[in-house]
Amino acid sequence: MLRRPKIPILPHHYASVLKSCISQKSIEPGKQIHARLCLNGAVLSNVNLATQLVNLYIVCKSLRHAHHLFDRIPNPNIFLWNILIRGYAWNGPYEAAISLYRQLLDQELVPDKFTFPFALKACSALSEIDVGREIHERVRKTGWETDVFVAAALVDMYAKCGCVSESRQVFDKIADKDVVLWNSMLAAYSQNGHPEECLKLCSEMASRGYLKPTEATLVTAVSASADSSAVIQGRELHGYSWRIGFKFNDKVNTGLIDMYAKSGNVEAARVLFEGLSERRLVSWNAMITGYAMHGHAHEALHLFDKMSERIEPDQITFVGVLSACNHGGLIDEGRMRFDSMVNNYGIKPNIQHYTCMVDLLGHSNCLDEAYSLVMKMNVAPDCGVWGALLNSCKIHKNVEMGEFAFERLIEMGRECSGSYVIMSNIYAQAGKWEGVAKVRKSIRETKSIKKSVGCSWVEVRGKVHAFVCGDNSNTSHPMWDDISAELNELGGLIAGAGYIANVSPVFYDVESDEKAEMVRWHSERVAVAFGLISTPAGSKLLITKNLRICEDCHVAVKIVSRVKGREIVVRDVNRYHRFVGGVCSCGDFW
Repeated sequence: MLRRPKIPILPHHYASVLKSCISQKSIEPGKQIHARLCLNGAVLSNVNLATQLVNLYIVCKSLRHAHHLFDRIPNPNIFLWNILIRGYAWNGPYEAAISLYRQLLDQELVPDKFTFPFALKACSALSEIDVGREIHERVRKTGWETDVFVAAALVDMYAKCGCVSESRQVFDKIADKDVVLWNSMLAAYSQNGHPEECLKLCSEMASRGYLKPTEATLVTAVSASADSSAVIQGRELHGYSWRIGFKFNDKVNTGLIDMYAKSGNVEAARVLFEGLSERRLVSWNAMITGYAMHGHAHEALHLFDKMSERIEPDQITFVGVLSACNHGGLIDEGRMRFDSMVNNYGIKPNIQHYTCMVDLLGHSNCLDEAYSLVMKMNVAPDCGVWGALLNSCKIHKNVEMGEFAFERLIEMGRECSGSYVIMSNIYAQAGKWEGVAKVRKSIRETKSIKKSVGCSWVEVRGKVHAFVCGDNSNTSHPMWDDISAELNELGGLIAGAGYIANVSPVFYDVESDEKAEMVRWHSERVAVAFGLISTPAGSKLLITKNLRICEDCHVAVKIVSRVKGREIVVRDVNRYHRFVGGVCSCGDFW
């Protein structure tokens, strides 16, 4: 009987199998090939096979095996160095990627257009701006600064380190920009709190014509319009996305859900949500959070219950759920949902969860329970937690606990004038005038106290108009005389409807009538007045404010909504207030 001759397994056979393992992220067959190659000595003699094995271990996130093999390879080439640096840049520890980059230089190898982006990605993750600038200098010296791939990494690195102006300098130097570079710059603006610049750049990109926006382009731009409450731009992006073929793109539509919710149109957000072909966790979270922001607590909780039958919630989901309970004043529901998050879902509470619960318990006059929760937190309380407790002490006139929370804020270096105003009001409510005098003296003597200037925005016919607090602060506005006249008229109308000024937010030692005049010029009231004279009768107004709306303005805007027959939505730093017919959606619980 003739024996079939053995067919030798050649290197290209191993290479083909390893390529398949890499594409399928299948590590076990790769380990078997590695073992066979070790036996026949080919693993170190064949650089191509060794490189593929290192790459396999990287894509399978087995960096220990990858690095061990890399260390045994004599004179690894730049391609092999790049693979290992990429592995650490993607998966961490990021310091290892930077260390390898430095070792590469010590070996007198020249980095290429792949080395730099991987090393810069590690700098981005660590916010290592000094190392990033050092790498940028070498990029200049090696002539890669005009490469779009390297430029995009530099833009991202500077953005992640908070240096947006340097991101823009890199961006502007590239003559032939691709869509990835444009997206990187858009994200740089969006992630660093410059939504208006992001939208402006997006318009510039669209005007070029030859670049087709990608999913990432639209998601970033829609997010920017949501953050800036730019309703008109958001709607334009909605229509534009449909025209260029993204009508059924769930990621873009999830961004639009968030945009409409943040723009005060939670109904439109729900319509888009119902139209999603696949509801991912991020989509459910966007809709639940949207309901929570608007105080629609029962809708948020109903949606959560519906979601939990299909998909496991995460930390972000429960921030929305607890926020809904907080904004709706659902104390028992909040306790139950918090316990369920910990005991049923095994989610460890973070600072946002605790802040929601402390605020809810405090508002509901369960101050001892709120204090006990703070003392038992598994993370250090931040200024948000102590601020929530302090504000609750003001509502329920608890001087002793208010002093304790105030002292913690001062210890943390949070010398913000808002906390001093609240503490002063707590003392005043209790008739402790010595305490009031002491707080006022601290404000005069402590130079580090930061005064947050109230600012409000309203968008009319595609242009955003900003107003700040104070009767002489907005006189440069071209319609100032008309705005001032409208404010005077509104003052008479709401006074006739029963309004009496609440001057407790005014922290100056002046007469009561002067204090009443000062609250009349709060930025949200100026924005409302401008909106009323600049938009058709009966149309909705959306006002955005950088601080919490004060008690006096809350009462005033409620009455304005009734006497003027307008729906007025105020988005402050904490939530949305929808004023209709003299009633606010928050139920005066905020």
